[in-house]
Amino acid sequence: MRSKVTENGITLPPQWFLGVAEVDIQREEGRVVVVPVREDDPITRLGENPIQIDVIDAASNHDQYLYKS
Repeated sequence: MRSKVTENGITLPPQWFLGVAEVDIQREEGRVVVVPVREDDPITRLGENPIQIDVIDAASNHDQYLYKS
């Protein structure tokens, strides 16, 4: 799709953004990137439901338990 740049910028079709409330607009290496912002970022939910095990140092020694042969 091509669009003329006017004094107000450009217009993108609204159907491209169905279900999207907010976008992040980035300018990088000669192009403009429009990325939908997720309201529910999964990284912020890490640790919400930790598992219960009989190990008291799992947080500080997690590699030992994850990669133990």
